[in-house]
Amino acid sequence: QVQLVESGGGLVQTGDSLRLSCVASGRTFSIVHMGWGRQAPGKAREFVAGITWNDGLTWYLDSVKGRFTISRDNAKNSVYLQIDSLKPEDTAVYYCALQQRNQTKFEHWGQGTQVTVSS
Repeated sequence: QVQLVESGGGLVQTGDSLRLSCVASGRTFSIVHMGWGRQAPGKAREFVAGITWNDGLTWYLDSVKGRFTISRDNAKNSVYLQIDSLKPEDTAVYYCALQQRNQTKFEHWGQGTQVTVSS
């Protein structure tokens, strides 16, 4: 079993910054990718950022490029999401995700952390 625990969400104002953290534990062998998705009220979950575990290559949803930065700490089995210039439309539950080598997609998801941006 893999456990993912997110932290760092909260209530912030437009223009503020947040850093979300996620720690993976359990059977975390052969991590290939980690990433972040979000789900806003009444909307489907969307994937916003990912990072390859070995070499740190990153990718982002077009709409968040320039404001979101994903990073990792392999030694701590952790991934982070720095969100700058927060907007009300960033309000969502943010989920951490993990893909292992024997998987074709992100199979493991955390419970999420709420980010609320007030205007």
